[in-house]
Amino acid sequence: MNPAPHLVLVGPMGAGKSTIGRRLAQRLGLPFDDMDAAIESHAGASVSTIFEREGEAGFRVRERAMLNALLQSPSRVIAAGGGVVLSEENRQALQARAFVVLLELSVEGQMERLARDRTRPLLQREDREAVLHALAEERAGLYSDVADLRFRTDGLAVNDAVVTLGRLIDAQWRREVAA
Repeated sequence: MNPAPHLVLVGPMGAGKSTIGRRLAQRLGLPFDDMDAAIESHAGASVSTIFEREGEAGFRVRERAMLNALLQSPSRVIAAGGGVVLSEENRQALQARAFVVLLELSVEGQMERLARDRTRPLLQREDREAVLHALAEERAGLYSDVADLRFRTDGLAVNDAVVTLGRLIDAQWRREVAA
């Protein structure tokens, strides 16, 4: 058992962090926050617009502030953005205040799930598959470093993923009350 006040889902885009996270939160009786949606609400602008105006570096500053705010709030399930692990400060905060579940998905699975998605700034390029491979290579070790539990979502329906992952979480996470 790894005691922590929060359950945070990390992993590549398209892995199911938001969809599965929302359902897990309901199952666990906890509030749910999608970090990208929270950043958009706080900024009054879409992630794409933030990237256009402030660049990735500006977005990462907002992301770090949002993660810290959420980790200081009462216990909840948080769907983190795919790049949250790029910051050492974020990785330390996750390890200190969260039970971290890595949702894994192959690049092929990402290509399938993201085929019609045109909202993700890092995928606004011609060769989306090459971008996904590069991101996977860059981030895989960082995801593993913070993960308390790894769960592959390739080929799983949302309901099946939530039930199976929920059982694993019940067996491995002891929720602490957030101070």
